Amino acid sequence: MSDSLLAPVRPAEGWHVVHAYYRFDHASWNKLGAQQGWHRDEFMQAVEEIRAAPDTQLLLFSVLTPKADLGFMLLTPDLQDADRFTKRLGRALGPGVLVPTAHFLSLTEGSEYMLGEGEYIAETLKGEKKLTEGTPEFDAALAEYRDHMAKYRRRRVYPELPPWPVVCFYPMAKRRGAPGQNWYALPFEERKRLMSGHARVGRRWTGKILQLITGSTGLDEWEWGVTLLAKDPADVKGIVYEMRFDEVSAQYAEFGDFLIGLQLPPAEILARVGA
Repeated sequence: MSDSLLAPVRPAEGWHVVHAYYRFDHASWNKLGAQQGWHRDEFMQAVEEIRAAPDTQLLLFSVLTPKADLGFMLLTPDLQDADRFTKRLGRALGPGVLVPTAHFLSLTEGSEYMLGEGEYIAETLKGEKKLTEGTPEFDAALAEYRDHMAKYRRRRVYPELPPWPVVCFYPMAKRRGAPGQNWYALPFEERKRLMSGHARVGRRWTGKILQLITGSTGLDEWEWGVTLLAKDPADVKGIVYEMRFDEVSAQYAEFGDFLIGLQLPPAEILARVGA
């Protein structure tokens, strides 16, 4: 029984995602005295070994504003490893040094509102492009669509996050209590239509914003986590502002706290918090 409880816990598809934020307790750090150097090395070694784990990504960031001092985003396939890695990082700098201020557990996922192949054939290939099924032009366009959708789905379920400096994270949920604003009472086709417009807004920021939406229903208090990576903080401000006018956000969305960080090397993270 005990061995089975230690077996890997992997989702049918996708990776586990942990966002964790901490306040750096200087009093606890100062109590370590001569042991500070050992704990710095332990933190650096933990980061190196976690990043070397299969299919695992670890982003470290210094958090702007006093909501936290530092944080990390971990993506890994095994929930056992997610727990081990998170706890190891949390204690690496010594007892009581990193005090949790916010955390979020979610899973990478595809979208249930993606345009299906049958719809694409009917609406785009036959409708807009007036292509005839079975012709070389039709077959080439369909193959291009399939390749695009396979890549898009992989980017969502198995993302590769770039080393862009600005990292924004916030949790969100869809309203379900307000009269006339219950997302889950809408028919699927209406939700799909609304999300299609929402996605068009996001695509206007391609190349400036990498957006990763992860699912947390049943795993945390919110339903989704949104991570935005950018090179320019003005682009984060811009996409969030523009999205507010979209009907999905304006009518049906609730948002938690926004946390902004700068992705940095681990040595610089420690230097900025005074470790």
